[in-house]
Amino acid sequence: MQKILGYLRKACERYDMIADGDMIAVGVSGGKDSLVLLKALAEYRRFAPVSYGLQAVTVDMRLGGRDTDLSYITQLCAALGVEHTVLPTDIGQVVFDVRKEPNPCSLCARMRRGALLGETERLGCNKLALGHNNDDAVETFFMNLFNEGRIGCFSPVTRYPDRGLALIRPLVLAPEKAVISCARRNGITPVKSGCPEDKHTAREEIKAWLTEREKSDRGFTVRISGALERGEIDGWRCGSGKQGNSPKMN
Repeated sequence: MQKILGYLRKACERYDMIADGDMIAVGVSGGKDSLVLLKALAEYRRFAPVSYGLQAVTVDMRLGGRDTDLSYITQLCAALGVEHTVLPTDIGQVVFDVRKEPNPCSLCARMRRGALLGETERLGCNKLALGHNNDDAVETFFMNLFNEGRIGCFSPVTRYPDRGLALIRPLVLAPEKAVISCARRNGITPVKSGCPEDKHTAREEIKAWLTEREKSDRGFTVRISGALERGEIDGWRCGSGKQGNSPKMN
């Protein structure tokens, strides 16, 4: 967990993600990234230079019209002292049964993001934290390049001034292997995805391509991440953030 907390702290300082008094809704899907993010944000409160509150929010897509078993997430939240809100939706039915989307991931992501932002507002929170890691950013860059012919990526911080909200990604500097290691060492068990598209998406194709590229060109992913920062693509930037003494991580 120390390594993840280091990446999280660096991202928060570099991108001014968390301010004193923030109320942060953490989007917890049940995947490794969101579960590690939740635990890391809960632990970060012990030594963070600011004080903030946490709420966990899970959007239940109700695939096949059935409620998802989210008991593991609720138990983890209880252990961390974080309230867990489950938002039942018909997203699964709309995407797969009604619309029968041939490429459902984009629509699904937009609908889930909209539901999370709406619930963030309802809960009185001013920040929504998502668990995208650094590998996700590199994959998104290449998806935009190969599929849309454009240079772009998601931003570490996205602000919605008309709604008084900001979307933050505190794990954006953490490589996926660090997240996987953290989950394993801390006994975090991802909730099995019931999505019929799981492991069969365009993102998985890019992930496989990057894995093969990394085998023949070690450090390729890190260099692309650095290029995002040096090129200041969509809000990415280099820099060590605010200066000062580093708090001790136990």
